[in-house]
Amino acid sequence: METTRQSKIARLIQKEISEIFLGFTKNVQQGTLISPTIVRISPDLSVARIYISVFPSNKEQEILNLVNEKAVSIRHDLAQRTRHQLRTVPSLTFFLDDSLDYLENIDQLLKE
Repeated sequence: METTRQSKIARLIQKEISEIFLGFTKNVQQGTLISPTIVRISPDLSVARIYISVFPSNKEQEILNLVNEKAVSIRHDLAQRTRHQLRTVPSLTFFLDDSLDYLENIDQLLKE
């Protein structure tokens, strides 16, 4: 069960990460949309698991690898943005959110 503190920090991180990704896609990966869909925080607030959705979906693995390579600099940017709200910034781990692909697959199966 997630505490109120965990959910507040998760929402804050999700908001700030989405803004970081917006700048990232403008500068590095033009034509790609990266959005954090779910953020889960460990009970001790030291680890954040961030699930991202990538459009177009044919670049998912490439973008995930790139984002995981840049996780340290993304964490630094996050620390700069949340320095007045958070004492310590959790370590970031990124995963693909494949729930949209799963829903699309179910939709295709129901149409048949």
